[in-house]
Amino acid sequence: MAKTFEPENRLPNMIGPGTKIIGNIETNGDIRIDGIIEGDIQSKGKVVVGPNGTVKGEIKCTNCEVSGNINGKVNVSELLSLKSSSNITGDIKTGKLTIEPGAMFTGSCAMDNVAHSTSVPPKK
Repeated sequence: MAKTFEPENRLPNMIGPGTKIIGNIETNGDIRIDGIIEGDIQSKGKVVVGPNGTVKGEIKCTNCEVSGNINGKVNVSELLSLKSSSNITGDIKTGKLTIEPGAMFTGSCAMDNVAHSTSVPPKK
């Protein structure tokens, strides 16, 4: 059987200020957004939305740090960190959540650590 080759991405992808992308983004590495994305983002790494960054779409990733604006669903398998300047409108699903005072969030939040749980199931 052939093994699929995925190049190792050591440098983060960056969307700079003044840049607007309309379309979906899929990456195996980390990505930092300081511009505007209108579309979904899927990353096997960390997504950072900078203070001037805006995402209008769904985000699916391993870890996420938000200082800017998100309008859409956020699905993070490990840690979602909302900084004081963050503003999210949409539903959140994450394993762990940190929120700094001043962060704004409108939507529902579900924390799901079932996949990471090592606890004993309840007795019947």
